[in-house]
This record gives sequence, C-alpha cells and structure tokens, in this order.
Amino acid sequence: MPSAREIVRIVLIVVCVAISLYLLFLLRKPITWLLISIFLAVALSPLVNMLARRMRRGFAIAIVYLGLLAVPALLIALIVPPLINEGNDFADNVPQYARDVTEFVRENRRLREINRDYDITSRLEEEAGKLPERLGGAAGTLRDVGLGIVNSAFALITILVLTAFLLGSGRGWVDRAIAMRPPEQRERLRRSLDHMAHAVGGYVAGALTIALIAGIATYVVLSILGVPFAAPLAVIAGLFSLIPLVGATIAAVLIGVVTLFENFPTATIIWAVWAIVYQQIENHLIQPQIQKRTVNVHPFVTIVAVLFGATLLGVLGALVAIPVAASIQILVSEWVDLRTLSIKPEAREPPPAPPPPTPPPDTPPDAAPA
Repeated sequence: MPSAREIVRIVLIVVCVAISLYLLFLLRKPITWLLISIFLAVALSPLVNMLARRMRRGFAIAIVYLGLLAVPALLIALIVPPLINEGNDFADNVPQYARDVTEFVRENRRLREINRDYDITSRLEEEAGKLPERLGGAAGTLRDVGLGIVNSAFALITILVLTAFLLGSGRGWVDRAIAMRPPEQRERLRRSLDHMAHAVGGYVAGALTIALIAGIATYVVLSILGVPFAAPLAVIAGLFSLIPLVGATIAAVLIGVVTLFENFPTATIIWAVWAIVYQQIENHLIQPQIQKRTVNVHPFVTIVAVLFGATLLGVLGALVAIPVAASIQILVSEWVDLRTLSIKPEAREPPPAPPPPTPPPDTPPDAAPA
C-alpha cells in the first residue's frame, strides 16, 4: 500500500498537469502566434543574413518585410478585379441566359410539354430578374467578410512584430539558451539547431521555387489554349502547389472546370493530359532535385505529418507539417546518437603483460687443446 505522502504527491502531480493543460488551452491562440513567428523567423533568416552582409540588419529586415507584404497585395490586385468584373457581367447577362433557355425549350417538343406542366421557364426568368437586386445582399456578405479580415489584422501585426524581434536578435537568444547547457551538450545542440534551420529554410525556398515553376508553366499552357484569365489561374495554381500532396491536384481540377467553358472538349482534354504529365514530372524530377539536400523525410512520414497538421491547424498545419517532421526527425536522430554514445562498454582489466624473454646462458670458453 502506498503511503499517505506518496498519495499526496501523486494527487499534486495530477493537479499540476491538469492546470498546465488548461493553461495551454487558454493560451492556445498566442502560443500558435508564437510558433508561427518562430517558423517565419527561421524561414526568413537566410535572406535577412544575406542582406545584412551589405547593410544594417534593421534595413535588411525592413526590405524583407516590404517584399513579404507586397506579394499578397500583388496577388490580390491580380486575382480579385477579374473575379469581380466577371461576377458583375454574369449577373447582368443572367436574364439573357434565361431567355435563351426559354427559346430552346420552346423549340423542343418534349421540353415544351414538361415546361407546360411545371412552368420552369417562367420561374427561371423570375429568379434571373431578381439576381441583380440580390447583389446588394452579396455585397453585405463581402463587407462582413472584410470586417473579419480587418479584425484578424491584429493577429497578423502581432506575428510580424514577434518575427521582427526574433530576426533582429539573430542567434543571440539561441546562443544564450545553449550556453545554459553543460559543455558536452552545447556543440550537439548547436549542430541540431543548425540542421533544423537548414531544413526549414530549404523547404520554404524549395516550395516557393516549385510554386513559381508551376505558375509559369500553367500560364504558358493556358495562354496557348486561349483560356481566359490565364494569369489569375496561374497564380491560383502556384498557390495551391504550396499545399503538399493534394494542392496541385485541386488546382488542376479547378482550372479544368474553367476550360469547360472555352473550346470544349479540346482545351479540357489537352489540359487534363498536361496536368497529369506535369505532376509526374514535378513529383519525380523537379521536387527531388530541389529538395534532396534540404529535407529528407520518408514519404510515409510525409503523409502522416500532413494529415496530422491539416487536422490540427487546417491549411497552415499542412504547409508547415513537412519541415516540422524534418525537425523532429533530426532531434530524434541526435537523441538516439547521444544515447548510443552514453552507453559505454564495461571496463575490463587489461591482460597481463607477457614475461620478458629469458636471456640464453653464457657459453663457456672453449677448452684449450691438450
């Protein structure tokens, strides 16, 4: 039977663990912001360090931040206006589309009988006439979405500020943390952190390179096929390529739907064939060549990491799953290596030295002849 002191100790441990988990649950949002800041700092540090060799570190961080903020602005300016214009044109032309459907039904005897029984075309024209008026409600919905984005700006600013502090200090905080460990562990910790930073930075650079290649190739193919909005669709293809495993497939399906409305079925068939061929080239040639020296994670571990990351944090979790898995793999490898070195063989007494050779006896002098 455990003593009363042991029972109290176990209860206190359980209570402390429960309180810690509850605090983690309450602080999950700022903790998530901190983890995102650390990831961004590690990913941006190679570029900042390269620029810091030619200018002050503060200017280097400012230039990187301007580029980081300019990319989303350019993407929005490229994608949103065509979508709004096409949406307005579609809403204005819906009544004409409804009249075309009515004329088609009137010319077909079977459809005319069905329409006479259910009065489909009249209802269709009625709803089509109401569509432009409903754009006001859609605008209200967009306004609410925009308000939510503005409210999320606080989180974005906080993350960027934390990232700037981490980039500004450089390796100072890491070196101070490593200095708190015993001397025999410092070099191993420093090497592990360097490998993790190299894996994260290499993965981000490789993913952006693959996305750029996918976007350019998509733009070229869509321009040859004469598909409208080739540039926005190419940007969408590049962004979806950042999502591991399924992003390129989702983008290919979305663009394939757009090709249905332009030179069907020729454009759709050519696009489907090209998408399948390009994904094979990307998976077996482009991606291995770009990331073979940065992230070395088994495909099974990659799939599991992406599934876990997507379940926990959605798209963001899927994006950071592979570098996190690579970092965990590095830590486990170093830990196993450390445990292996710490297990020393039992000391054994050296075997006794062999006795020195016995010198031969002195030879007596030769006897004189008689």
